[in-house]
Amino acid sequence: MRFTIVAVGKLKERFWTDACAEYLKRLQPYARTAVKEVADVDPARTGGVDAAREREGAAILAALPASAHVVLLAIDGAERSSMGLSKRLDALALGGTSEFAFVIGGSDGVSDVVRARADELLSFGPITLPHNLARVVLLEQLYRAQKISRGEPYHK
Repeated sequence: MRFTIVAVGKLKERFWTDACAEYLKRLQPYARTAVKEVADVDPARTGGVDAAREREGAAILAALPASAHVVLLAIDGAERSSMGLSKRLDALALGGTSEFAFVIGGSDGVSDVVRARADELLSFGPITLPHNLARVVLLEQLYRAQKISRGEPYHK
């Protein structure tokens, strides 16, 4: 199984990079996992929010593996428990999907083209999360899903 996380923006603070590095390390025995960061675009320098979203969108699409099942993190997506995410990934894998890409858009969302490319939308609930925290939560949930899938203990 392969996971690619495509995220708009760079992690700047050490606590975010450390947290992501820890979950990436934990995920490696279960799935080859890579994070691809695409530059966030300043709307003031590109002609507005729509133009910035389009430029970010082009970079997101270029970073996606061609054959991946694409999951866009979006507030209007399906909410899944940790068990539900594990079962969803297992069902897709049993159906022949081995490559997954998860997209975390920029602060102004993603372009319509990125949304159209997504095979499904996933939400962490109605709360608003900083994009850096969403990346940590995603990596942790992917790790947890792999542990659940294999019947291994994770937490009580």
